[in-house]
Amino acid sequence: MDFDNGCCCGCNTADKELAKVNKCPVCGNEGISVSKITVEHLVAGDYRKTIEGDGYRICMNEDCNVVYYNTNSGVKFSKDQVSVPVWFKKDANPKYACYCSKVTEEQVIEAVVKHGAKTVQEVNAITGAMKNSNCKENNPLGVCCHKIIQEAIDKGLNMK
Repeated sequence: MDFDNGCCCGCNTADKELAKVNKCPVCGNEGISVSKITVEHLVAGDYRKTIEGDGYRICMNEDCNVVYYNTNSGVKFSKDQVSVPVWFKKDANPKYACYCSKVTEEQVIEAVVKHGAKTVQEVNAITGAMKNSNCKENNPLGVCCHKIIQEAIDKGLNMK
């Protein structure tokens, strides 16, 4: 038996403990790491005062009310404490595909269905998406919206 990994069954208990820390404190799903800069720009008003340290994650569970949580301090922010609707959460309205240029999923789908766009570049030319890039501060994940736009294009193509 290999006890060097921390457990008699061969698993690494340190990895298991880390996974527990990365889980949403409400739903238990593992979140995705997100920059403190993103959280600072998207948490609304007075709630910003409670932002401290690093270790922020975003809960990707569409049914969970939690958006951001801090794995170190225990601070969490719900949908009503964030200044933008989070596209993958239930009841997001509007459902942005590009947060920087305020282009919705509906506009992307319309570019595909009504105007024949098939690529991100074609959608961008029609909608103006990705022209005002500041994703780290505007997108709830803090990353480029290319993937979100592609998903909306795929939805539009499936509608045709």
